[in-house]
Amino acid sequence: MTIEDIRSFNRFYTNLIGALDYSRQLHTPYTLTEARVLYELSSAPQADAADLRGALTLDAGYLSRLLGKFEKDGLITRGPSAADARRQRVTLTPRGREAAHLLEERSREQVGTLLAQVPLEWRARLAAAMSTVRELLSDSAVPNPVGEAELREPGPGELGWIVKRHGELYAQEYGWNTDFEALVARIVADHAAQRDPACERTWIADLGGRPVGTVMCVRDDAPETARLRLLLVDPEVRGHRLGARLVDECVRFAREAGYRELVLWTNSVLESARRLYERAGFELIAEKPHHSYGADLVGQDWRLTL
Repeated sequence: MTIEDIRSFNRFYTNLIGALDYSRQLHTPYTLTEARVLYELSSAPQADAADLRGALTLDAGYLSRLLGKFEKDGLITRGPSAADARRQRVTLTPRGREAAHLLEERSREQVGTLLAQVPLEWRARLAAAMSTVRELLSDSAVPNPVGEAELREPGPGELGWIVKRHGELYAQEYGWNTDFEALVARIVADHAAQRDPACERTWIADLGGRPVGTVMCVRDDAPETARLRLLLVDPEVRGHRLGARLVDECVRFAREAGYRELVLWTNSVLESARRLYERAGFELIAEKPHHSYGADLVGQDWRLTL
């Protein structure tokens, strides 16, 4: 990731939402900043000017001039705050509420038109990606909230959680049907019934007493080969190297158990997981298109020499 990558994304996104021509796109007399102020006031019909300035990171002088224009146009009234006379309370008038409502309605129509271009099966991925960007670049983001997550064996009921969470997430993020959940259920059931603790293991990533991730190391068909299966990290804790920890733990265990290689099968659409495998040293050895779980996919075989 470079500075130019972010600048390029900013240019793309700005053009996409039409922010440089906001008034024409929504057919209103308001600029983007004016619309943002109206939106904030509609969310909290009475707000202090200082709170608006902080929420929207606006210059005090610029905001004062903007509020003066709104007051002249009959959109707001201003007066001292009841809680602190030194602060200025800003209140939307009925005309202001009407203007804010119109902006909200037209903005929703504009976004709806944009979203209509995105296939249904991609929308969960889009939402997850937007959530990740917001989380990682937010002022409130902490460097590593999952640094204390414990990697342990599953407790009672948590094998069922693995099946349930895989079914939920892959349906939400990729639109996969219940065929995938059925596959996960078979893998988990076979592992539970036949597991050899000396050379096979399942990990649960535990954060505050609840599972937020998992991975499995099982014996493959060849006696000196292990297989990594069912890697999953919950969306709320992604971006903090928990996936890398799970992969690294699986690799470490496979080496200590005496395996010569660790293999896995995944699909090309699982980009974040594939990057984890590449960083861990896995090499792509084969690809093949297939139709599974209600989707056209490209299956991939990866291998790591231990």
